[in-house]
Amino acid sequence: MQPERRDIHNSTTPALCMSCEARHNGMCGVLDAKQLLLMSRHTRIETHAAGTELIGDSTPITSYANVMRGVIKLTKILEDGRQQVVGLQFAPDFLGRLFGEEHRVNAEAASEVTICRVPKTALEQLVADSPALEHRLMQQALRELDDARDWMLTLGRKTAAEKVASFLYLIATHIDPAAFARRPDSASFDLPLGRADIGDFLGLTIETVSRQLTKLRTDKVITIVNTRHVDIPDLARLKGRCG
Repeated sequence: MQPERRDIHNSTTPALCMSCEARHNGMCGVLDAKQLLLMSRHTRIETHAAGTELIGDSTPITSYANVMRGVIKLTKILEDGRQQVVGLQFAPDFLGRLFGEEHRVNAEAASEVTICRVPKTALEQLVADSPALEHRLMQQALRELDDARDWMLTLGRKTAAEKVASFLYLIATHIDPAAFARRPDSASFDLPLGRADIGDFLGLTIETVSRQLTKLRTDKVITIVNTRHVDIPDLARLKGRCG
């Protein structure tokens, strides 16, 4: 399936940039109209179906991307084929290894995703010319490092019940930033990962993931419709299960 592409070039601030909910908290939030226009001359918007590979481990880096909508799954695969989900990305995360030569993870669309892709050379030149952009990207990289350390704590010290609750809380608070800002006390979303991938992410078996989801449903912390749609009426109550 070929990605959907739309021309966003304009003579003023690109209309798509003005309406992009991901822009203000992402890398583009520090760019002025002139810089946004300059970037838009190189960028393209792509929409990918769930399951589409976006980057491959050890492949050359030719472009970067800003996540506009949806969830991206980052994985590492061992030589014997075993997979570990090592991270998830949401809007407005930055996809790619800035100034790197090759990718260090596989990235796959966990749900339908929309990304704004920019060539490596174009973005690196803009970073060189914009200290504010360099600072924003460093802030995002440090936030990802902090998130990774927090997740190490989850994997290393939390119980199975706490791990599953933490996973649901992560999705609820990140999958749709605009919706979360409007309604921070509750959430409703489709799980971007199946039980097997959730198990890979949490270091649990499929059976354990299913048991813990059932317990949360039985305790009325969540409701699940058609195996994938989750409603959380009280996020504070779910957070209390995260340890």
